[in-house]
Order: sequence, then structure tokens, then C-alpha cells
Amino acid sequence: MASLYKPLLLNCWAPKPLGRILVYFYLFAVCQKSPESEHLPLPPSCCNETKGYLSPGGGRAAAVTGGTRQRPSACVGSGAGLCTAGARQARSPARCSAPQAPTAARAVTPAPRPGLASRPRRQRAGTWAGRCDTGRCLAPAGSAAVPLPMAAGGGGGGGGAPERPYELVVFGASGFTGQFVVEEVARAAAGGELRGALRWAVAGRSREKLQAVLERAAERLGKAALGAEVGVLLCDVGDAASLAAVARQTRLVLNCVGPYRFFGEPVVEACVENGASCIDICGEPQFLEGMYLKYNEKAAEKGVYVIGSCGFDSIPADMGVLYTRDKLKGTLTAVESFLKVKSGPEGSCAHDGTWKSAVYGLADQDNLRKLRKKIGYAPVPVVGAKLKSRGLVFYNQEFKEYSIRFMGSDGSVVKRSQCYLHTELQETPVQYGAYVNIGGLGSVIKLMFAGIFFLLLVKFSFGRKLLTKYPEFFSAGFFTKKGPTQKQMDGTSFTMTFFGEGYSEGQDPQYGKPNVKICTEVKGPGMYVSSS
Repeated sequence: MASLYKPLLLNCWAPKPLGRILVYFYLFAVCQKSPESEHLPLPPSCCNETKGYLSPGGGRAAAVTGGTRQRPSACVGSGAGLCTAGARQARSPARCSAPQAPTAARAVTPAPRPGLASRPRRQRAGTWAGRCDTGRCLAPAGSAAVPLPMAAGGGGGGGGAPERPYELVVFGASGFTGQFVVEEVARAAAGGELRGALRWAVAGRSREKLQAVLERAAERLGKAALGAEVGVLLCDVGDAASLAAVARQTRLVLNCVGPYRFFGEPVVEACVENGASCIDICGEPQFLEGMYLKYNEKAAEKGVYVIGSCGFDSIPADMGVLYTRDKLKGTLTAVESFLKVKSGPEGSCAHDGTWKSAVYGLADQDNLRKLRKKIGYAPVPVVGAKLKSRGLVFYNQEFKEYSIRFMGSDGSVVKRSQCYLHTELQETPVQYGAYVNIGGLGSVIKLMFAGIFFLLLVKFSFGRKLLTKYPEFFSAGFFTKKGPTQKQMDGTSFTMTFFGEGYSEGQDPQYGKPNVKICTEVKGPGMYVSSS
């Protein structure tokens, strides 16, 4: 019998999420600096204001109800500018409205979702209208992602604030991933996606290396040079004064300097103290949640955004769950995602910065649990049938290969998003599990021995030193200090498949078993190009 989970959606993810995010952030935060800009129409590739939330778009989806396929008429609008635009389709007539630009104090009141009692919506006068819908934003009142006020002098560019020389700065531009971020920022700035010329700069320790990165980006874009509008700023993550000087000159810092557990906090602190917003490509849950605990209230007071995990970790997972929810004809209650990475004829490898993050992240699991106890996350109710917990390693019948749990930040980010949607917007929370496909039995045996050896070493200081000093040896050549070549990155791609289940329209999720299923896919290039 054919599986009801046969993939019915090919959702082509834009290859460079972080560059697209800066377009979204620029349009919604920076461009609100004048009253006139509040009434400008938004481009269709920026935000689906019809629904009042962000969701990926492109392609078509179908839900399966007892073997009968239900096909929506068109795809939804793109989320955060990450995907190609499509026709907009609201989930219910109660949520349809003409697209509008966000204003300073308009409140968004969503229609009640089935399965949960409707509660009065708390109004937040003076906050950015719309919804963040991610688990990555710092927010007031213990929420996972509440839009923050646009205070004068802060990163939102409120009225009366002094004009800053740059609208964004790429910090760590000469690093391995930073160079690709610079290329995408330059592409977005030159592609007519923004309202007027973008004033931006690159920042790092070496002027020569920064100039070389700009020259490389210009060459990749087929230009002689990027132009005088791109500044070069010198600063060091170990020099608080230099970080503060950079933060005072820009509205937004794109931080590409990792591992973030060692180098991320000084950047966050400098941005919050000096009224600049900050986004990064971190995939380290300890750092993300630690910054939330320490700087949440101050970020709210300053009126700035601090948004982590805006790259390969964890945009495909977070927005993919929202996309799956929107495409289901009914109420989505549970989703599992499976990541598959494919390499080309040149093979594939990863930079040792990712390896270091994994080493120290696994060594610090106990502190992560303590951190979450301090935050005191409110439990999210289980609506519908409880999602079954899978083993550490299991055979996946859908892919005919073995899968393991995904150890990155996807799970924590998605869960925080769902917590926010439930507590603040009365949405039905979606249960989530993240996994990665690893191949056949041979791959499982290799991974088992390597994993045992790895877990033993990370528990001791000398073991961590060995792992970080010789990443190529201990990872069998997959992690290297040089990172993948351009040909390897060009030949590498990923597919994230989402299997969702829920209840058809009109059925109460509190009773009975799920009777509707859906399968969606997110595809894109390798993780470093995706993160840029």
C-alpha cells in the first residue's frame, strides 16, 4: 500500500536566508524611521501581512485525508523574504484583510484556533504591529518572541534619533561564513530589493582581509568594485570599546563570529547598550537561551531586536513548521522533520568552527538544563494525540534508511516559537521532533563507534583540547580547518522533509485520533551558503 506520506510539496527555499532576513529587517525596522515610510506598500516578497505572520512560500502543497488529496489553490506569500512570492491565501475568512504596511500601534487580533479556548488578546500600544513567529527573538514578559518597541535612539530608528552612518554592519566579514554573508548583502543591495541605497559596512580585525572579501564579492557579482557606500570598520571581539564604537554607527549588526559561546556575548552586550539590533547564525542553544535570560529586559527597554539562529540553524525548521501548518486543511498538531544532506562529485566537508560548537555544546548539556530551569518556560499543552518519542537510532520506513535525533538548535527554537504562539496569540501549539537521515547499517556502525569515542572525550578538558586541535583526524576528514572548497559547496544541497498530522476542519482535536496528514519539503544548497 502506498504511503500517505508521499511528498506532495516541493518548496524551493531561497539559497541565502540571512541576506534575505536583512531585507525583511530593513523594511520593517529601519524604514519606519519616517512617518511616510509607514504607509508605503510592502513588496510581495517581504511579508504576508494578510495573515499577520511570516511563513515560507513557493511551490504547492497537498494534504491527505484518508487517502484523498486536498490541494490548495496557490502557495502562500513568502516569509521574511526567504522564498519566492506567490498568491496569498488566508487560513480562514476571519483573518483575511487587505495587505497593509505595519504601523506603530496597530494591534493584530487573530481568530481563535480550534482545540483551544479563546482568550482576550492583550494589547501592546506602541509596539511593532505584526508577529515575529520565531523562537529566536528577545522579548518582554518572558515571551519567546514579542516584537519590541521602537524607542527613540534605539535600533528601530525612532523619531528624533540621530542618524547613524550605516544601516547594517557585517561583523566577522572575513571569516569563513562571513564572506558569503557579505556577498549576499551586496547582492541584495544591488538587486533593487531595498528602498533606496543601502549604507552598510564590513567589520573585523584586519583591513587587508576585509578589503579582500569585498573584492571577492565584487568579482562574484561581476562588478569592478562594490562602491564607496560600503565602509570598512576595524574592531575586535576582545575589545569592548571597539565593539561599542561599531554598534553606535549602525542600526543592525550581522554577527558571524563564532563559536558564540565564547565570542557572542560581547557583541550582544555592545549592541543592546548602544541601541543597535543584532542578528546571528548561531546554532548553540546554550548561547541563545543564555542571552535571552541575561539581556531580554534590557533589549526591550532599549527598543532593539536580538535575534539568533537566523541561518541554516534554524530557519528551515522553524518556518517549515509554520508553512506545513498553513498548508494543512485543518488543525496541525504534530510535525517531524528529517534532514538529508547530499554531496556532489567533489564530496563534502565542514568547517571546524561547526565542530568546535558541537564539542563544547555536548560537553555543557548539564548547564543547559540548569539554564532552562532559571528561565522557567511555561509548559505547552499537548493538543491531539501525543507525538511518539523515537529511539536514538531507528530505521525510517519512509526513506528506507536509518535516522538519528538532530542535535542542533532546531528543536529548542521551534518549541519556543510554539510556546509564544500559544501563550500570546492563542494558537494551537504544534509538537515537534527533529531528526537527520544517516544512511544504511554501515553508517550506523561507524557513527556508533565514533559517537562513543567522541562523547568520552568531550567530558574531559584534555579530550576537548584534542578534539578541537585535530578535527580532521577525529571526524575522519569531514571537519577541516580550511572548510569546504567552492566546488564542494556548489555540489552540496539539503532537503528537509516535514511529516505532519492533525485534524480535519470541523473536528475537535481534543477528541479522537488524527485523521489528516501532510508532507512538505524545504530544499536548498549546503549549510554555509544557506546560512549566508
